[in-house]
Amino acid sequence: MIKKKTGEKFFFAAAAFVIISSLAVCSVAQYFGACREVRSDVLRLHIIADSNSRADQDVKLAVRDVLLQNGSGVFSGAVTASDAEKAIGERLYEIEDAANGVLEENGFSYKAKASVVYEYFDTREYDGFTLPAGKYTALKVVLGRGEGKNWWCVMFPPLCLPAASENEKDVCEVFSDGELRAVEPQNGYKVRFKIVELVEKAFERIEKMLEDKNKSSDPVPVS
Repeated sequence: MIKKKTGEKFFFAAAAFVIISSLAVCSVAQYFGACREVRSDVLRLHIIADSNSRADQDVKLAVRDVLLQNGSGVFSGAVTASDAEKAIGERLYEIEDAANGVLEENGFSYKAKASVVYEYFDTREYDGFTLPAGKYTALKVVLGRGEGKNWWCVMFPPLCLPAASENEKDVCEVFSDGELRAVEPQNGYKVRFKIVELVEKAFERIEKMLEDKNKSSDPVPVS
């Protein structure tokens, strides 16, 4: 009789453990899914200076100001990140011209190179919410050698554009309820973001290792 009761207790404890573990896995999976959706609904701006000299860093910020000022017109009518990405892609030459105009006006001989890329960003806190680590689509503007400190912001939703402070509902319009719950502060949100960052960094390292391996294994062209 005692053995039977012990077996029943073990069975119920094991069942409870399985149920709790399953719920935890589902919760984590849902959170990772929400973070993935957030990344797909965001377009970032990434500007890299030529060097860390004071002059190069100052002109980087001057380029930033011009691009942000022009960004309001570029995204006119965009309601999704895909719309914003398409609008940017169609005007890369204009963006480069605007950046090069700033460089020339300030006496710099090097040029700007603009492109739409898919690259890794660490976890970033931004005015009441946090963007999870991972790969995002970004407008990347490299000034000269691109060896200096970078500057980034969120172009869509238009959080860093001049009109952003007057239109705070943009994030609520773009993000779903699940995405908003993922990025807004809640109990344990810092721990969850740290877990996401650790996982995404691991994936990024593995991807980089595979890319390097593939490059090293490419056949050397015979001259």
